[in-house]
Amino acid sequence: MVPARRTASPWVLMYHSVAEFTDPAEDPYGITVTPRALEAQLLWLRSRGLRGVSVGELLRARAAGTAAGLVGLTFDDGYTDFLTHALPLLQRYDCTSTLFVLPGRLGVDNVWDPLGPRKSLLTAEGIREVADGGQEIGSHGLLHQDLTATTGEVLQQELRGSRDLLRELTGTLPEGFCYPYGHLDARVVAATRDAGYAYACAIDPGRLEGTYALPRTHVSQADGGARLRVKHLRHQVRGMRRAVRR
Repeated sequence: MVPARRTASPWVLMYHSVAEFTDPAEDPYGITVTPRALEAQLLWLRSRGLRGVSVGELLRARAAGTAAGLVGLTFDDGYTDFLTHALPLLQRYDCTSTLFVLPGRLGVDNVWDPLGPRKSLLTAEGIREVADGGQEIGSHGLLHQDLTATTGEVLQQELRGSRDLLRELTGTLPEGFCYPYGHLDARVVAATRDAGYAYACAIDPGRLEGTYALPRTHVSQADGGARLRVKHLRHQVRGMRRAVRR
């Protein structure tokens, strides 16, 4: 079992798709924010003296003691709309982010979301364009599988196989991994560390929280300044409680 680090985890925000929509029924899983909402959220961060950065950049800054004012930005699944809608806004507001992609599902769609809507995933060329645009590319596995339910062989393919494929695509081994569905257990966390990743992102990892199970705050279309303020405060309180339990 991988022990959890007893230090407060950094604040990391979790996004998925950035696209136009008007009816909540079009987004049954709540994974979409509009470009206008994303821009307002980035502006809110700026108003609070915060700047969004990739998780790799954030962790390096923490190690150097220079992370004050930084918050992690992550985008799961690698939707094509990241390139068309999210990247221009990130560049406009001097932000970086980590895009977790699925090299086993290049250029197809989010088949794992049975209720839809169908959203196209980046091609190999699109992933390279995102990397060239200054964003960190991380692995989300090969096929978006629940890793806690896989055999050891499949787990290694999802972790090591996806990492090797991304090196072929971008020329760089990815540092970060993101657990599909946020599902993890001690076996999966240990295998992720052993596969050579520097960190991994979860959602609510519980007692496994640490460098290889970083918690994240889901950001939705409904999250204006007031809601983001509450979520930030909740993260800070959670960190203080964790420090007390050390």
